[in-house]
Amino acid sequence: MAAGIRGGWRGAVYVALSTVVATGCSTTADEGPKAGTSATSTDRTSGTTGTTARSGATLGPAGSACELPVSFDTAEDWKPQAVDAAAQAPIGTDGTRDVADPLFRQGPVTLVCEIDAKPAGNIGYIRVWTGEPGADDAATVLKAFVAAEHGASKAVYRTFDADGLSGAEVEYVYTSEAFQESKKEEAFAVTTDDGPVVVHLGGLDTGEHTEMLPAYRLAQRTLRTS
Repeated sequence: MAAGIRGGWRGAVYVALSTVVATGCSTTADEGPKAGTSATSTDRTSGTTGTTARSGATLGPAGSACELPVSFDTAEDWKPQAVDAAAQAPIGTDGTRDVADPLFRQGPVTLVCEIDAKPAGNIGYIRVWTGEPGADDAATVLKAFVAAEHGASKAVYRTFDADGLSGAEVEYVYTSEAFQESKKEEAFAVTTDDGPVVVHLGGLDTGEHTEMLPAYRLAQRTLRTS
């Protein structure tokens, strides 16, 4: 699983995936919407108009692919898989698993679930991160999450409400220091009695990110307590 996480992350794999996209895996505006998108609707939080994806599975409840403090729907054909950082993190110099490795830990939260877009035709993930209960609100958690991502800039924050949860969302730009390329990323956060939850959408590049937004909007639109 760790290899899968690294495959969707930074580094040399970025070049390999860029080559794949360049040879025909990505779609253009002329090809129409991806399978699994529905009619145009109004985004609940920002008021902007865009597509939302058709629901596939529900994550969060006991027995689902990823058991979480919250529940939300995944887009049709996206493949969720739980991440066990304690079992999959790289081994540190002391011989134990380094769960603080940036592949598994970002700011106050730890990676617990990733939802792969490749079965639906995109290159990228929605990743879910959780943390320990505390006094920080959603905005504080989200700002710490973004601050821990080296290369993040131009962050714009907003607040939203979902099923009695007060949340914060952010749009920002990530610039790869190695490749000097920038792309858009987004995330939202809520806090629960069991701790904070951050849901993040990256993508190979801004084009892939934009095509995956309907699945991300679906997750936020259907967010509720587990």
